[in-house]
Amino acid sequence: MKIETIVTPLLDWFYSQARILPWRENPTPYRVWISEIMLQQTRVEAVKPYYDRFMQRLESIEELALIEEQELLKLWEGLGYYNRARNLKKTANIVVDQYDGKLPASYEELQKLPGIGSYTAGAVASIAYKIKAPAVDGNVLRVFSRLLLYEKDVLSQKAKKEIEQLVMEIMPDDPAAFNQALMELGALVCVPNGKPKCEKCPLENLCLAKAEDRMMEYPKKTPKKPRVIENRTILVIKDQNKAAIQKRPEKGLLAGMYEFPSLNGHVSEEDVIAYLKETGIEVIRIQALEKSKHIFSHIEWHMIGYEVRVDELSPLKKTNEQLLFMTAKDTQDHYPIPTAFLAYTKYLNIQLGIYEK
Repeated sequence: MKIETIVTPLLDWFYSQARILPWRENPTPYRVWISEIMLQQTRVEAVKPYYDRFMQRLESIEELALIEEQELLKLWEGLGYYNRARNLKKTANIVVDQYDGKLPASYEELQKLPGIGSYTAGAVASIAYKIKAPAVDGNVLRVFSRLLLYEKDVLSQKAKKEIEQLVMEIMPDDPAAFNQALMELGALVCVPNGKPKCEKCPLENLCLAKAEDRMMEYPKKTPKKPRVIENRTILVIKDQNKAAIQKRPEKGLLAGMYEFPSLNGHVSEEDVIAYLKETGIEVIRIQALEKSKHIFSHIEWHMIGYEVRVDELSPLKKTNEQLLFMTAKDTQDHYPIPTAFLAYTKYLNIQLGIYEK
């Protein structure tokens, strides 16, 4: 197959089938950049309300540069991968200081900014600036793997570079549409989970994997190492008005976020009561809560929880816990809590991030 033969049918399909998405309506460099960072590891439908809220609060890169980190993380709450948000602010500060508040119109310069790799740089360059640049994400890697029966591990940098080169070789005069068409095809038709919807694919008759009925064999990937499992006990400690939360370390997993107090391992009620007594908390009532699991990239938390009622939350004997005593409204409005704790925030009657009713 001559790879350039995919261009016309792919563009025709995209021009007629492209989804209406908020960041496509006015594809400025800032809007494209924010949308692409949000879309990493997150589904389009989940991103939409976060994107709208973000744009209402931070209409420009200058406003992003000025926002306090805690408010930014609260705005990001529910999207996960919080270093993405921190890198947004770092880049915004650099752009304001060094580029007069405008993202550079250069594929190479964009990649020098925090949190912007070759894919995001290609997306911003091609969609916002109409520059011919490849934007190769997992969707595009999957499409080309199946089209060409590509045998290399698509998670390797060598494979990505080779497919970026292929994309550049056949890049038409409308790079924005072409890159988005490849992404769209991978997201909606040549899907990652389950059987691809080949009957809806404009490239069905050109695809080598389809011709040999080997779609599910591609893309080739080296198996990931199994995640490390960590057992944790979550404590929802509250009196009539307030509950205890604490800030996580500034480095490492969920850095700088807020969480419920917790203990390593799965701890019994008796041991929780004894531990809290040492910190100066006298338990009135303790009730076991449901189990929960949260999966990070390399770690898996297996959690149990307890709701602990106390008469009054007051200064503790042990200060190393750094507990804060906040009302549910204060926590809801100001303190970013990761969705890892979603199963337990309902006991404070708060929501994390944005959820459809």
